[in-house]
Amino acid sequence: MTGLIQPSKAVEIKTCCASLYASDWAQALLGESFHPGGVALTERLGSILKLEPGKRLLDVACGKGTSAIYLTQRYGCEVVGVDYSRELVAEAMAAAEAAGLVDRVQFRTADAEALPFPDGYFDALICECAFCTFPDKAAAASEFARVLRVEGRVGLSDLTRTGELPGDLDDLLAWIACIGDARPLEEYLRYLTAANFAIETVEEHHDALSVLVQDIRAKLLGAELLVKLNKLDLPGVDFDRARGLARSAAEAVRVGKLGYALVVGVRGYMSGKIPAGHDF
Repeated sequence: MTGLIQPSKAVEIKTCCASLYASDWAQALLGESFHPGGVALTERLGSILKLEPGKRLLDVACGKGTSAIYLTQRYGCEVVGVDYSRELVAEAMAAAEAAGLVDRVQFRTADAEALPFPDGYFDALICECAFCTFPDKAAAASEFARVLRVEGRVGLSDLTRTGELPGDLDDLLAWIACIGDARPLEEYLRYLTAANFAIETVEEHHDALSVLVQDIRAKLLGAELLVKLNKLDLPGVDFDRARGLARSAAEAVRVGKLGYALVVGVRGYMSGKIPAGHDF
């Protein structure tokens, strides 16, 4: 597992990721859901988590609220979404209001490593393509366990990496998707089991990542054309470099160095350390 990150550096990483995901650049390349598999993989996750009316779900790193809104529409559950970006939370709240769901979907700004909810408040929790960005993954996993009831389920879908990646590809991960600290699948499982989750389901969805990377490559071409036509403003973007990095990402997926996985765990009777000072 990675070493501890200095607090000042951790705040910088969180702020950088939040700003990147809220940018026009990320939204132009990553689409509505911001993660491989889109709402189809979100629905799969919701099914495994056994969501239904009366269940209370927490969506950690909810982005624009696409998954939270979809899941409450699909399964009838109540959802609270949290994100580090105030801009994305504002977009999510507006989307929930437009969908007429403010009575069942709420959003607020929060840090995944210090969730502002009581112990055992939620029946289920999802975190899509974001756990890999958290500087202190052990603290986040512990918080997941703390806010879930006993036998509540956590569902992660995230990017995995095997071995070292070329330096330019690390740049791509930090620049386009802010996922330079993606870890091997086994490490994610260890973080969850250390927080007293029993692993229930593990699925690999590498094809979903491959499709997203190819989609990003196509969108790069479209974005460059729109910039040239003065219909899109992406200041400071080096499209030649971006295309080269996207090719490297596609090759890393092809040879198995980058992948995507879905993991579901069940909270045991003893959760991780409970930080003090949490008021809902």
